[in-house]
Amino acid sequence: MEHIDKVSGTFDKRVQEAAKPAVSAAVIKRLPRYHRYLGDLIAAGRLRISSAELSKIMNVTASQIRQDLNCFGGFGQQGYGYNIKYLYGKISELLGVNEGYSAVIVGAGNLGRALASTRMFSRRGVNRLALFDIDESIIGTEIYGIKVYSVDELFDFCQREKVDIGVLTVPKEAAHAAAKTMAAAGVKGIWNFANMELSLDDDSVVVENIHLGDSLMTLCYEIKTRGEEGADE
Repeated sequence: MEHIDKVSGTFDKRVQEAAKPAVSAAVIKRLPRYHRYLGDLIAAGRLRISSAELSKIMNVTASQIRQDLNCFGGFGQQGYGYNIKYLYGKISELLGVNEGYSAVIVGAGNLGRALASTRMFSRRGVNRLALFDIDESIIGTEIYGIKVYSVDELFDFCQREKVDIGVLTVPKEAAHAAAKTMAAAGVKGIWNFANMELSLDDDSVVVENIHLGDSLMTLCYEIKTRGEEGADE
């Protein structure tokens, strides 16, 4: 009987998980913003906040905030709002902040060095293990306390250390080979700054393509558009 109950419970759990609606990419992309603003509120000593107050801070409608958070269970109480520390902790869980993920940076040029210097990784629970480059003059040295290895060691290092994330800051012609090497070594995600759309045949590897130039051009568009609107007035 106990065995039947266990099997039934497992089946019910699978049914519930299958019934959960897929969370949209737009909602997922907003989660880090919630995390950042809630962190600021904690630093300011706030204990709780309503969706209406949070909407003013984030410039997102209160309705949108409630819809977003309801995708993961809601976390709020009517008439009380959100317990900020609790909500921050839950969003941290959703974002994998406490999973102890590890990363390597491939490419020790200007961008790679800048990423090596930032506290962004540690603040989000990601441990940078190593840098990789082809420049023999820096191999074996440390940059901001992170050792530089030869790219020839990339596969063995990632496999041995069970690296989760590979950060690509190499020229675009070298990006695909480096990404394939890391994927073959078991890396689960690629953060690609190589100024090209990177895709892999391996569906088990998540690729996030970052185009800094696109963001700059969006900013330029907004400046230009507002200037034109002002000229028409």
